Amino acid sequence: MTDPTVRPASDTGRTDGDPTEGAIDPDAQHERICEFLRDYVADASADGVVVNLSGGLDSTVTAALAADALGPERVYGLILPCNKLGAPSARDAEALAEALGIDHDTVHLQPLFTQFGAVAPDRFDAHDDPVSAGNAVARLRMALAYLAANATGRLVCGTTNRSERLLGYFTKHGDGAADLLPIGHLYKTDVRALAEILDVPEFVVDKAPSAGFLAGQVDADDLGAPYDVVDPVLRLGVDEGCDADTVARRLDVDEATVTDLLDRHAATAHKRGAPPTPIDPRGA
Repeated sequence: MTDPTVRPASDTGRTDGDPTEGAIDPDAQHERICEFLRDYVADASADGVVVNLSGGLDSTVTAALAADALGPERVYGLILPCNKLGAPSARDAEALAEALGIDHDTVHLQPLFTQFGAVAPDRFDAHDDPVSAGNAVARLRMALAYLAANATGRLVCGTTNRSERLLGYFTKHGDGAADLLPIGHLYKTDVRALAEILDVPEFVVDKAPSAGFLAGQVDADDLGAPYDVVDPVLRLGVDEGCDADTVARRLDVDEATVTDLLDRHAATAHKRGAPPTPIDPRGA
């Protein structure tokens, strides 16, 4: 299957030719993304965008960019906690939405998820496995986002970054489902740099990235390395097409870590493209 995320490094926002650095020009990226948002929304004859807000860095940056590009009155935020674990992040998201001046609602998903589990066939325990449960919740969130978008004539604005996309670190048809991805070309470390010019509060930037499935769960544990390691590996291994041995030597990173990340990229190609058909294995 052809992977649509594999493309020249010049398309990923870097300002230099060294993939180990990954520097971007935040101001240029801000202008580029805002222009993209305005053009895409106008071409779709949409009234604005819906953004699911988690209280984390990616959704905050995405909402801030949308507010800058379209005006806060055309951005609607949905805050969708599902259990007590998500309550603090939901409060952060509410405060951030207020600061951005965007309309928003908070909907507690636990009753909906409980009912979802109750009607599922007995052979499937929707609450037993944390990953399956988390994926189900992500899909419920996206269902509500599209309900809001359809009801208000808006588009669903996704919050997935390039690091997550390349590693398949998102829920297929959940947080991975969207009409547009304003930060989908930026690595996680690039999003941090962009956050600085958007005046994103430090407590958001400093939060340990987490899917929020379990208490204490962080992305670095799931991926086997922090994004400061993950992103240079992906820049060299995916953008530049270097093999694992070359990446490990150039970055002075354990080769097993590099291999795991590149294997994960290859294994999750199905999450980044359209479903294949018998006459088009690429899924065009």
